[in-house]
Amino acid sequence: MRGERFEGVLNLVDKTDAAWVHRVSPHMDQVLVDHAHCEKKAAGAAVKLLFSYPHHRFIQAPLAQLAREELTHFEQILAVLDQRGIVYRSLPPSPYGGKLHALVRRDEPQRALDVMLVSALIEARSCERMRALSLYLPDRQLADVYRGLLAEEARHHGVYLALARQLADPEIVRTRFAELADEESQILRARAPFPRLHT
Repeated sequence: MRGERFEGVLNLVDKTDAAWVHRVSPHMDQVLVDHAHCEKKAAGAAVKLLFSYPHHRFIQAPLAQLAREELTHFEQILAVLDQRGIVYRSLPPSPYGGKLHALVRRDEPQRALDVMLVSALIEARSCERMRALSLYLPDRQLADVYRGLLAEEARHHGVYLALARQLADPEIVRTRFAELADEESQILRARAPFPRLHT
């Protein structure tokens, strides 16, 4: 996926450019550790949805597969950390995910829809950031690692959007996603004071 086609598939308001990569590239040890945590959290989020909505049979198999793929990505990044002698450790998380999840409405069925759409946004932004790293990171070996993750990350975004469209009318999904995407762009502009995948 390249250029406008790639960005259109991800449905994001703002795009990441080379300036972000130049800002975080001196701190890739921290970004890699954060990335590992993000993959683990993504797997956990998918599994949590399986337990929270067992009555939605249509989400079970797609999210089970997605969780397995996220754990595979987690293992891949752990291996990169080991190869580079970087210690996997706890980090203060970026406020990005917490602020997005704070936008989820409390009552059902709106809650289920919002969780799916927030997950779609997080996957889209993760993919878009990885694409930027694959294009602009001076460390070309590490850039290749990120290039190898792009297709599945983009597909995960699509899985969540497809599931959302089974929960609500497509026009409701489109309108709500646009609202959340606008909020996501605002959250991203308030940079965290430390380098993370979503800062």
